[in-house]
Amino acid sequence: MSNHVFRKAALIVAIAAVATAAFAQKSTSASAKAATAAAAAPWPTRPVKIMVGFPGGSTPDLVARAIAEPLSKALGQPVIVENRPGAGGNIAADIVAKSTDQHTLGVMINGNLTIARLLNPKTPYDPAKDLAPISLIGTAPLVLAAPANAPGATSQDFLVDARNAGNKWSYGSPGIGTVGHIGMELFKTKTNIDPVHVPYPGNPQVVTAMIGGQIQLALLPPALVTQQVKAGKLRAIGVTSLGRSPLAPEIPSLSESGVSNFQLEIWTAMAGPSTLPKPIIAKLSALVSEIVRTPEMRQKLYAQGWQTVGSSAEGLANRMKSDTNLLGGIIMMRNIKVD
Repeated sequence: MSNHVFRKAALIVAIAAVATAAFAQKSTSASAKAATAAAAAPWPTRPVKIMVGFPGGSTPDLVARAIAEPLSKALGQPVIVENRPGAGGNIAADIVAKSTDQHTLGVMINGNLTIARLLNPKTPYDPAKDLAPISLIGTAPLVLAAPANAPGATSQDFLVDARNAGNKWSYGSPGIGTVGHIGMELFKTKTNIDPVHVPYPGNPQVVTAMIGGQIQLALLPPALVTQQVKAGKLRAIGVTSLGRSPLAPEIPSLSESGVSNFQLEIWTAMAGPSTLPKPIIAKLSALVSEIVRTPEMRQKLYAQGWQTVGSSAEGLANRMKSDTNLLGGIIMMRNIKVD
């Protein structure tokens, strides 16, 4: 083949390469413009749905409904709360995780966003991969409660009696894998007490059993304990925050009773599917954070037993990670599983 032919072939290849590069650049530019346009597109374009994995009147339901009205005003679209109870809130969380309409969110509790799959490998979603954190709404410690006639003049004395009782005592929780259950197992490692776990359908049944003397202790929400303490039916041993909680300032912290480095909180938060575009997550995070920090919402959530937070999406992500590590360690140590 002559040099002329070689030069002609090389020229054709060069022209083709330039054309391909130009086309690729144009395609990349078009994709970038499309992504930018999608990010700048108005949102929401229709009603927004908040999934709640518990019945109407439950704590997560009350939180979702309290936020729905101001969020609707801020977004300019109706915000509808839909209850889909079951599996400790995981049914609703799975619906959120698999949603692709960009208009489905969820108000969830600790377990749905942290240890769901650690407790049950069959859980159909992975909190770390399938859910996008939006904002930590509120937190609350738990209170170690006992029957009103529990032994021991002080909280320290009560813990000594609990230690001496070994497995002759029992504690109640709203079920295997709940924070009340895992938290008590963590508490047992901190104090060397060994009461036997008795699961109940919910906290009301736990309280009834404790008042009736069937169980000797439990970790319960402050609002529930303080009502029963005032009625003379329960005794508050200590609260699981590092210091006294604004939600129950009259109850000493467990650290005051000599239990060091023990902190446990229940919390509620908003999340969406992991496919939710980042601009939408940022918008929602800012709005929810602003809403829950208003004096009116602070008062409303306080009445429901929550200390408001209103974190950024990153703040919730960090809390999810730290709680997964803490509670996950206890799940593995105690071999806790939910079928």
